[in-house]
Order: sequence, then C-alpha cells, then structure tokens
Amino acid sequence: MSDGYREMWKELGLDLERHDALLASLLPVYQEVYLSQKNRPKSMGYYDFVVSEIHGLRVKELVDFRKKGGKVVSTFCLYVPEELVIAAGAVQVGLCGGANTTIEYAERDLPRNLCPLIKSSYGFKISALCPYFAVSDLIVGETTCDGKKKMYEFLSRHAPTYVVEVPHKPNTEHAKMLWFEELKLLKDKLEELTGNKITVEKLRNAVNIVNEKRNVLRKLFEARKARPSPISGKDAILVTQISFYDDPRRFVEKTEELVRELEERIKNKEGVVDEDAPRIVISGCPMAIPNWKLHHIIESSGAVVVAEESCTGSRYLSIESINANAKSVDEFLRAMVDAYSNIHCACFTPNDERVNDVVKLVKEFSADGVIHYNLHSCHPYSVEANKVTRALKEKGIPAISIETDYSQEDVGQLTTRVEAFIEMLKK
Repeated sequence: MSDGYREMWKELGLDLERHDALLASLLPVYQEVYLSQKNRPKSMGYYDFVVSEIHGLRVKELVDFRKKGGKVVSTFCLYVPEELVIAAGAVQVGLCGGANTTIEYAERDLPRNLCPLIKSSYGFKISALCPYFAVSDLIVGETTCDGKKKMYEFLSRHAPTYVVEVPHKPNTEHAKMLWFEELKLLKDKLEELTGNKITVEKLRNAVNIVNEKRNVLRKLFEARKARPSPISGKDAILVTQISFYDDPRRFVEKTEELVRELEERIKNKEGVVDEDAPRIVISGCPMAIPNWKLHHIIESSGAVVVAEESCTGSRYLSIESINANAKSVDEFLRAMVDAYSNIHCACFTPNDERVNDVVKLVKEFSADGVIHYNLHSCHPYSVEANKVTRALKEKGIPAISIETDYSQEDVGQLTTRVEAFIEMLKK
C-alpha cells in the first residue's frame, strides 16, 4: 500500500507502528491464501486490488466524502438497513472484526470468554488500528446477541454509538410492529446526523441501489452451482466480504464483470477444481476480513466450498428485493420489516427455518456435505449446531461441527478433522 496514506492515517489517529505491523502481517497471509491459487478468474484482480487498498484508497474516499460534509455510518450486522443510510445521503461501511491481532487489547475491558468477532471489533477501536472506526460519524449496532449489546455500551465511551433493537420472534405481529418502530427511530437518527430528510424518492433510489447489489451477489451464488465450480469458495467469500466496504455502484459493476466471466467458464466447463472434487456448504457464524481460515483449510484439502449459510453468504441474500414502487416512507419501512425479517439468524427463536435453509442449499448446490462453523463462545450458533447437524444426518447429509477462533493455534487439529471428513465424502 502506498506510503502516501501515512499522513491520512496519522490525521485519523491510527497507531502507525501497530498499523504497519498489521498490514505487514496480512501480506503473506493473502499471498498464501489467495494469490497462490491456480486458474483464478481474471476478474478477481479487482478484489485483490481492493484488499491491497483496504486501508488506503477506500478510506481516502470516505475522508474526502466527509470533507464535503458527508457522513459515514458504520455497522456490524445485516440488521441495519443500508437502504435507510443511503437515503439519508450517508455512506455505510462494515467495521473491522476478523483479526486475532486486536483481541489482546479488547480483553483489557472485555471477558476472555467472549466470541472473537466481538472482541476483535472492539479491539480494533481501542487499539487505533481500524481507519473505518476513525472515519465513522456514527456506529449503529443491534441486539442480535448479549455479548454485542454489552460491548456496544463500552464502545459508546469511545465513539458515537446507536443501537437498534431487533425482535427475536420476528414472525409475530408484535415483533413486526416493534421492528417498524425501531426503523422509524433509526430513520430519525440518520436524518438528525446528516441533516437530510429521508423522502420517498430518496428511498426509491436507495432501494434500487441495494437491490442491484444483492441481485449481482445472487448471480455469483448461482454460478457456484455449476460443476466444476468456476470459482473457489475463498474467492466467493472475499467478494461478499468486500460488498460490505465498497462503493455499491462500483461493486455492482465489477461483480457483473466477474459473473459474466464465470458464465463463460461454465459454458467451457472450466473450473478451479476437478469435477469430482467434494462440494461443501459451510453453515454458521459470519466471517469478516481477514477470516479465511476454514475456507483455506477445506480447499487445501481437495474440496471446494460452494455456498455459505451465514451473514456473509446466503443470509444476506435472503433479504428479498424491496418493492421500489412504494408510495410513502412508511410503506418503504414496512417493506423493509418484511424483507429483513427473513434473515434466519441464530438469535431468533425457534428459528427452524435455518435448518430448512441449509438443507435447501445442499440440494441446490449439489453439495456432498456440510461443515457447521462456530466461533468460540458464540452461544446462539453453538446451541443450534446440534440441531442443524442432527437434522442433516437424519436426511442422510454428512455433517460435522467445528468450533474455532481467529488464532492459528488449532489449524493442525482442524485440518486433520476436515481432511478426514473429506476423505469420508470421497468414498
């Protein structure tokens, strides 16, 4: 990354020495995980560039946007509707939270037995390592788990933070009323932050932008159904992860290019693995950049990841396209209530739909097995792991459940388990 960004990072208050060490540690990881892959789609060059500039060019764009009076809203979760943020004239970005480096800083305030995603996110803020925290005018959290809720209380000591309450029985009328009122309050908060009134026309434009983003990701997912797979799971998860950072219009344009290339590959039977390589669905916790550990282990073991049932996968796409022809702001908000209630997060109860989603993915993507992925101390997904794997086995679908964190300490153990699972699938 260019040294020309150092002055910007300094002005943002980053700890330059630690930040240099962080970026230096990512380079060999990216080289090993991504750049060593053979026969990658040429269009992945754009996403390599985005990662190479992840703390550079994109941050500079946000800094320049703020200098013109724009506001940046940062989020952790799917339950903050991007449509509302865009309609308010702000930019929404996902926050850092996938690295082990920052956890030691978080553990000065937070308990060790908290999930690594929460600790990593908080650690990025208090260690001054994430430029996205630094450019945020408002952090919007949500009540998807108790650990996050309590972390936001700590986070609010360091940055303006607003929390949206997510109802945990989403299909009841009461829950939809509560969610509707929460979205109205969020709308008011965003209008207060930006000074811009959210109108029907602004919402229509924002809905169209976000619908296009989800649609192009659906096309990418659709391409992964082909045998042989035209793209690795590692590359596919990277594209999804970048969708939370990049400018949405540019992201759509570049991902359309990737999809067209994948469609050509499918016509030519060109894949990144052999046709008979075992096909895996990963189900469970979300994966934030640079958490590529499980994908790398699976694909280094001779299989290919064809889908992710997670918030960085199919759950994001389960938010159906919102009707852009709504006639009033309230009508748009009610459409968002319906669309966002379709995310089957483990924070919900009873959440039987999630099991059905995993089974459906196995069938649609011709998968040979499922690996349930759980971050240490993520209790909702840990509890549901048994339910999901039992249901899969009852249907004759091979499945294992693993629990891990962001460290490299268990890579050997995980590799042994994954290799044994893949060998079993080959028989």
